[in-house]
Amino acid sequence: MSSFQLLSNFLQKKIWDMKWESFTPVQDKAIPAIIETENDMILSAGTASGKTEAAFLPILTKVEKGASQSLKVLYVSPLKALINNQFERIEKLCEYMDISIHRWHGDVSQSKKQKFIKNPSGILQITPESIESLFINRPGVLKAIFKELEFIVIDEIHSFVDKERGVQLRSLLSRIEDITNKRPRIVGLSATIDNFEFVKEWVNYLSPENVQIIEDEGSDKELLYHLMYFQADHDNKKPVELFVDMRELTREQKSIIFCNSRGAVEETTVFLNRLAERDHAGETYYAHHSSIDKREREYVEKTMFETKSPKSVVATSSLELGIDIGDVDLVIQLDSTFTVSSLKQRLGRSGRKRNSNQILQLYSTNSDSLLQSIAVMELALDKWIEPAKGYPLPYDILFHQIISICAEKNGLTKQELIRIISKNHIFHSLDRNKVGELICYMIEQDILEKLSGRGELIVGLEGERLLRSKEFYSVFMTNEEYEVIEGVRKIGTIDKTPFVFEGDNIILSGRLWTIYSLDSNRNKIYVQKAVNGKSPKYIGEGGDIHEKIGEKMIEILCTDEDFEYIDPKAKHALSDIRNPYHLYEIKPNERVLWREKREYIFETFTSTQITTTLFWMMKVLGVNVKRRDRMGRITFEFEGNVKELYRDLKNYMWSDEVILSEKKKKEEFQLKFTPYLPENLRDAIHIKHRLDLNGTLKYLNEFQWRMIDL
Repeated sequence: MSSFQLLSNFLQKKIWDMKWESFTPVQDKAIPAIIETENDMILSAGTASGKTEAAFLPILTKVEKGASQSLKVLYVSPLKALINNQFERIEKLCEYMDISIHRWHGDVSQSKKQKFIKNPSGILQITPESIESLFINRPGVLKAIFKELEFIVIDEIHSFVDKERGVQLRSLLSRIEDITNKRPRIVGLSATIDNFEFVKEWVNYLSPENVQIIEDEGSDKELLYHLMYFQADHDNKKPVELFVDMRELTREQKSIIFCNSRGAVEETTVFLNRLAERDHAGETYYAHHSSIDKREREYVEKTMFETKSPKSVVATSSLELGIDIGDVDLVIQLDSTFTVSSLKQRLGRSGRKRNSNQILQLYSTNSDSLLQSIAVMELALDKWIEPAKGYPLPYDILFHQIISICAEKNGLTKQELIRIISKNHIFHSLDRNKVGELICYMIEQDILEKLSGRGELIVGLEGERLLRSKEFYSVFMTNEEYEVIEGVRKIGTIDKTPFVFEGDNIILSGRLWTIYSLDSNRNKIYVQKAVNGKSPKYIGEGGDIHEKIGEKMIEILCTDEDFEYIDPKAKHALSDIRNPYHLYEIKPNERVLWREKREYIFETFTSTQITTTLFWMMKVLGVNVKRRDRMGRITFEFEGNVKELYRDLKNYMWSDEVILSEKKKKEEFQLKFTPYLPENLRDAIHIKHRLDLNGTLKYLNEFQWRMIDL
């Protein structure tokens, strides 16, 4: 029986109406797999491959009979905007079926939420934070809502598995499984995922063999890509010629221009709009990032989706996930992404139209970005992406979930609480003694209160302070922000720092503003349109790199490989940074210390975590380490024998605690809930998140140091 014949008659009719000529490969594989087995599924395929339909066509077929009487499908998304996009897409599939679709997030009215609670049915689209809110604020209706649940669909699953939100989500799904009549099947969707064995365990640690991977690596889309080099000055000001080229490229094409920071988005948007205004073109380049007010972002998304004319949006990762802004002709990346996964996700936004190609234009503005851009692009072409690894030692999220569980249960014994934690999908492997220690510490700190009599635990006074905060539902840390206001209109937010003053110019939402009043107590900034030429302030952002990217960078430096997709300026710049490596015949298994008098620059070419560990190991040994940068260079002064230093680094009796004791003197580490943990758990999390002793010792034994005098 064909995939089409396996589907509900109503869905077959809908497919005929939509004039589909065939299924995509992932749809053809997923439909029989979901209908004919009871396995969990991971659907891994490129952007615009029809993964949503690949999941929902068979799921709707399976739940069709009972979906009008009870909730059958929970769709979990990382973004509210993605929920709104997918709502219409799924609703369209259900046109001939008696299956209702409900949204639940902060923008949905209480009346609609109340209506769903009275008659939970069909499909519920929700974020992890809103699931959390249900458990805390409506525990009495949880059984009625979830008891008949059959499927949990996790969109963009890769955005969860390595993050604190993923720990929260997996814990909440485990708690849902405790109240359903039958364990729901999990279907995860992703365009960028690797290390499937780990992801299988994340989905179903009891039976990972029952998690089926449906992968479609192939694409009939041709990728057209090119890299151009425009050298920024010493103050990192990008040349006007860069924006002129970008303007010419986007003049007749619908484009997304990706930047790595909000400041770069704002700078680029302003420059491009100035060029468009000079041309009297009447076009607008839109800015899109997390600090722009939600209504402004939604306006940009709607405008981009509806337009048929060439319009462009300049964005951070806020448009990296699947928010639908219609067919895009061209993707531009300004300076290198920090991960291959991110580049793959971004370039997948183009080429969605039938018979169209994916088009990617890369720009680099300094030699570091050029080298990293080529390394990331080469790894993407090799079909490598960063493997999923999970969120290490989640005691901070366990702290949060203990409060949530106690609020839901409104009283349970310590033994009952430990039992719930020990069978939770994401916490089951944590040391039970440390779990007990954490609970005792929470009682001591009045986060939890132990009642006399049966000794049940409830949320204590200090726990209530946290629980009643609107920030409690999310587990990720956000910066304190100023709200930026023009007249009565909220434009967006900027990070609250000690370096923002009245009279400063800032760029927000693609426009230049002057701060005329700053209210620190109320976290508000009042602005007016700037009429002076004062330079605006930008806030930079960065990211960690995987060791594979570092190794690819030195491999590129040590070879003569010609990259046909880079322009002559990029080739000339690459030749310049290759010259010393070729001159001294450096090999990829060597790591160079460039010496000038007493100062050394050590180019590590490895992961950010290993570079950080090396930095603090050298500090422990008394080396005058001055700084490290995002490319993994460590600058230090040293008067002794470098060979002896290398030997000491390899042979010293290292422990995580020795390195951490030095690091803590100068460098703070804090996640949202780590301040509430006992010190030993704080330190354990710090070590796992920022240091990699085993990886560093392996690195020191694998690569040879070579000193070269300049």
